[in-house]
Amino acid sequence: MTSISPPPFRIYLLRHAKALSARPGERDFDRALSDRGYGDAEIMADKAADKGYVPDLVISSTALRCRQTAEAIRRVAGPDVEFRFVDELYNASADGYLNIIASQATDNSVMLVGHNPVIGQTLASLIGQSAATAALPSGFPTAGLAVIDAERNVPAAKASWTLTDFISD
Repeated sequence: MTSISPPPFRIYLLRHAKALSARPGERDFDRALSDRGYGDAEIMADKAADKGYVPDLVISSTALRCRQTAEAIRRVAGPDVEFRFVDELYNASADGYLNIIASQATDNSVMLVGHNPVIGQTLASLIGQSAATAALPSGFPTAGLAVIDAERNVPAAKASWTLTDFISD
């Protein structure tokens, strides 16, 4: 299991919003957000901005539904937030998500826009399975945003991660 030492000091995990079912012949990768998903993504972005949750960097899966969810964040994030779209997030494991986060050592906060079940597994890897289950007994919902902070004022190698907030519709 990959361990992450700050920075980043804050990690945002955002599951893409509700997507349409695949149409006959359509690849899962190409599934778009549903009307409800578009609305939920916009609401989530507004709630995050209202709480001051604006990352330094957004890294999104290149799957259409994730890119569309990330665009809602872009609307409220401001011009200084960098956006990257990464193919590896589509089929990555929790270790893959953690490796991507760990490689962003120059940003104080990073947001991943990704897929379930891996986004939930990544949360559990950071804060522990029992804390993740207690916080999200029904699992990680679509358009759900986990805000995870590193413990401050401890050596980076000994930092632990805490779920600071969870926003859902």
